[in-house]
Amino acid sequence: MLCGALFLGACQKIDYREEPSKDEELTGQLVDVSPFSGAARKLFVLNEGQMGSNNASLDFLRFPFGIYISDAFAKMNPSVGAGLGDVGNDIAVIGEELWMVVNNSGIVEVVSVFDETEVAAISVPTPRNIAFDDKYAYVTSWAGAFATGAYDEYGNYSITDYYNTKGQVYRINLKTKQVEGSVEVGYQPEGIAYYGGKLYVANSGGISSQLPPSYSYDSTVSIIDAASFKVSSTVDVQINLKDVYSDGAGNIYVTTLGNFWDVHSGLYTFNVSNPTSVSLISNYVSVSAIYGDTVYCIGTDTEFDWSAAHEYSLWGAQNGKKTIGISLDLSGIAPYSFFVLDPNTFFIGDAGDYVNPGTLNCFHRGNKLWSIQVGVCPGHFVAY
Repeated sequence: MLCGALFLGACQKIDYREEPSKDEELTGQLVDVSPFSGAARKLFVLNEGQMGSNNASLDFLRFPFGIYISDAFAKMNPSVGAGLGDVGNDIAVIGEELWMVVNNSGIVEVVSVFDETEVAAISVPTPRNIAFDDKYAYVTSWAGAFATGAYDEYGNYSITDYYNTKGQVYRINLKTKQVEGSVEVGYQPEGIAYYGGKLYVANSGGISSQLPPSYSYDSTVSIIDAASFKVSSTVDVQINLKDVYSDGAGNIYVTTLGNFWDVHSGLYTFNVSNPTSVSLISNYVSVSAIYGDTVYCIGTDTEFDWSAAHEYSLWGAQNGKKTIGISLDLSGIAPYSFFVLDPNTFFIGDAGDYVNPGTLNCFHRGNKLWSIQVGVCPGHFVAY
């Protein structure tokens, strides 16, 4: 798709259709995209918002004109009174549709990639992340799991209420936008990837880690056979798994957040031909993204030092090995999210204080081109 955009961008209108797009009248901030203006039609940015504040939002950067437009979903869908919802958790494009997972609202929102107008809103309990094959969307779900607590007068924290069931993967028909079943996986599943007729699901146990009797994270990847829609096997990787990627050549990559105390974050890999043979590629993964067959990671070896002004490094992995070290000056940036437009162009989101608008930083060939204010907690990206 991106290769096609490179060719077509020089000779057709931005929406590549006969009629004007409904969102062409939207105005925004001008930014420099001259080094990569033909790379895509749009870069969509899903701002998570603050939990409980119902302020998730969708922005996009329009190529090749270099116009960054904020809050596009609300502007293009004024009749949707509640807006995009509470906590945007994942975003993906398939065909001419943009799918957004809105966690705390329990909705998978589908809009047109051309003008951000709503196509469907699909109910899924506490959805997290999304992947596709040619017939279905697959959405990981915490299945309503939660844990709440409070501090007593002495400053001691304790759980006051919880519900902890195993997670689910829901299957949604791409044509009808109807849920067509679910399958149980591990505790609090996060990332999901599709490759070769199977789904790979990273289970975190983020709620389980707070609860008796074990107070432990999950550490498994559930492998689902898509045809039967059943779990075919489970692979033990590391605690508190987060993202999972397929490089399209049989290598599966999984990130872990660790336990924030004595188990570091990291990137792990296994080949689909022998999934029980898991290897650690490298520690220190604060954020990650995939481009082609390469997984890019940003991390810091001082991640356990909460008082430190961290120095972050960018590296990559290819064919199951750490292969790339790229110099970027991330001074003043706390990476919250990350997107690779091409091997020379990176976007890094900074959530700031997680309450007020964050920033989006654009780097090209190692240099920062610009930084702009965006929505609250800029967390997820996809190019179209």
